[in-house]
Amino acid sequence: MNLPRKWIKPLARAGYSARGLVYVIIGLFALLAAFGAAESKDSEGALEKLLQQPFGTLLIWVLIVGLAGYVLWRLVQSLFDTDDHGHGPKGLAVRGGLLASAFTYSALALFALSLLGVTSANSETDSGGLAGALAGFVSSHWISLALAVIFSGVAAAHFRKAWTRRYQDHFEASGDAMKFIDPISIIGLTARGIIFIIIAILFVYRFLNAETGSGGNADTPGLKDALEFIRDRPAGTWLLAAIGLGLIAFAAYSFIEAWWRRINVEDA
Repeated sequence: MNLPRKWIKPLARAGYSARGLVYVIIGLFALLAAFGAAESKDSEGALEKLLQQPFGTLLIWVLIVGLAGYVLWRLVQSLFDTDDHGHGPKGLAVRGGLLASAFTYSALALFALSLLGVTSANSETDSGGLAGALAGFVSSHWISLALAVIFSGVAAAHFRKAWTRRYQDHFEASGDAMKFIDPISIIGLTARGIIFIIIAILFVYRFLNAETGSGGNADTPGLKDALEFIRDRPAGTWLLAAIGLGLIAFAAYSFIEAWWRRINVEDA
């Protein structure tokens, strides 16, 4: 194995850890927001909060390295098919999702750099991932509908991965470890899937509003909007608290991936 491949494994594990850290903050603030003790945070809000902590600048730099590693690993997974998804319609859809994930987290890394003054920030594109990049076109109701379909597919993939325990295929963990990995993974993946399906619903609303000629200049729906949508439902306090705990479980799932995930760069 050449030197670049040797670096991919530790960078990928750092990337999963970075994702976990972001979701710890998002989950905690969702939990606090449920009872009026804070406001919900999206990924960018989580980074802003991290910057405010002692040694925040150092933490952001460490996170940027982790996010860069995660983007690199997602690109390797997508382009070189390390998990053997294949070239069929389903496999290409999964690999396309991995590529979109690389794009999303590269945008988040750029936003983190902007917090440090290294790059300039654009709230529409730098911090919004796939949806943010299309924000200038979302006023078209057909783009909104397409994004609704995409996020619905991502949500379905999370539910399927959780409920069929497909995540187990990628772990190198003992039977004893899987006893606590399983519930954490199922809860975390399901919670994130719920967030994605709510974002899809918000895009459907955007589609319908565009049809009637209203809402054309509304902000692009994102994670924070999904959390606020949950909060505003009947029993929203308890629903948001449950989602907050679920997102913390997803953070734990990310840390589990950092430790036990099979990083099979040998198959690239």
